[in-house]
Formats: sequence, C-alpha cells, structure tokens
Amino acid sequence: MSQFPPPDQPGAQLMKPHRAGTVLALGILGIVVCFICGIIAWVMSNADLREMDSGRMDPSGRDVTKAGRICGIIGTILGSIGMCLGVCWLAFVISIMATAAARAGAGSAPGTPPAPTRAP
Repeated sequence: MSQFPPPDQPGAQLMKPHRAGTVLALGILGIVVCFICGIIAWVMSNADLREMDSGRMDPSGRDVTKAGRICGIIGTILGSIGMCLGVCWLAFVISIMATAAARAGAGSAPGTPPAPTRAP
C-alpha cells in the first residue's frame, strides 16, 4: 500500500517525503565529526516532527527522525563540553606561559636575594 494518497481523489493532499535518513546521518556526524552537524540535525528533526504531527509530512520516518534528533542532542552536548574544556585548557596554558615570561623578564624569582659580588 502506498504511503501517499492517490492524487486523483478530490481533496487529496500530497505529503512531503520525510528526511529521516538525512537527519540521522547529520546526528551521527554531530557525535563523531563536528557538533555543528548535530545542531543542524536537531533543528531539522524538530521541524520535521512538527510537520509530521500536523499531517504535512510522511510519518513513516518518525522513529528514525527521533533517533537523529537524539544523536543531534548528544553531539551538541558533547561538542559544547569539549569546547568548554578546550577554552579552559587554553586559558591554563596561557596563564602558565605568562607566568614563565614574567619570571624570565624579572631576571630572578621573586623573594630571592641578589647574588653577592666579589670585591677586587
């Protein structure tokens, strides 16, 4: 049986095909490659599920679309955590380098007495 109503029936409305495969692929790419793909999958799946609920899109891809949405959410969360950790690591490295540069510029570590000089 066809998913779409025959176009010759009066009042029949053709539904848009689902994009479940695309949403799932983007969700998986969001986890594995780049969290921006996860954001795109999340947005696309929300729009597609809204259209499926309103009857404008083929509902046969609902489960796969939901799986892509979950993968997109997970990819976005993992990417955000990774980005926060990266920023913290960068701040840590910069502070270490700044401290080392300040100590090297002062000539000696603070709190150490000057070296004794020899009389001729």
